[in-house]
Amino acid sequence: MITRRRMLLGTAAVSGTAALSGTAALSGTAVISGTAALWPQTLLGASHAAAAADAGSRRIALTNLHTDERLDIEYFRDGSYAPEALASLEVLLRDFRNGEKHAIDPKLLDYLVDVASQIGVPPAYSVISGYRSPQTNERLHERSSGVSQHSLHMQGRAIDVRIGGVDSRDLAARAESLKRGGVGYYRASNFVHLDTGAFRTWRG
Repeated sequence: MITRRRMLLGTAAVSGTAALSGTAALSGTAVISGTAALWPQTLLGASHAAAAADAGSRRIALTNLHTDERLDIEYFRDGSYAPEALASLEVLLRDFRNGEKHAIDPKLLDYLVDVASQIGVPPAYSVISGYRSPQTNERLHERSSGVSQHSLHMQGRAIDVRIGGVDSRDLAARAESLKRGGVGYYRASNFVHLDTGAFRTWRG
């Protein structure tokens, strides 16, 4: 159980740029903490996502539900992925059980942004599961047949998410309409699994 809220990496500067521990500050990056915090104004409308795409920029907002860490970051700009941003996302999406980190497939981030665009909402997701270490995945697999022994979570290519105010069934349907990657809808647990493997769908 989370007994206190923690800042992910540093404190957000007045300019909207966060100082990241151990890395240079990222332009246009905001790190916020606490359940009452609001996403930046730039994320309040779907029109921003379209404008950002036209400008060659992509950003995403993620909340790790296990650690209450939040990150709103521009991960693609000037025609390429930003290494510092990917490193910050790697920290947020680490295996919270043992702290192990792994590179996250940038195409997974693109997938999340595109699914949100299909729905017409900002790409602001709550994360149930990001990267899983082999040890964690094996333990979960032993407890549940719903956890694949060869899960793409272990490769940083899968994520389990939901979006506040969006029915997870609709989230899954919009992801399926893109016909790329894996899409698993888990009604009882209220989340959607997305990955960058072959296109396939299932219900959990």
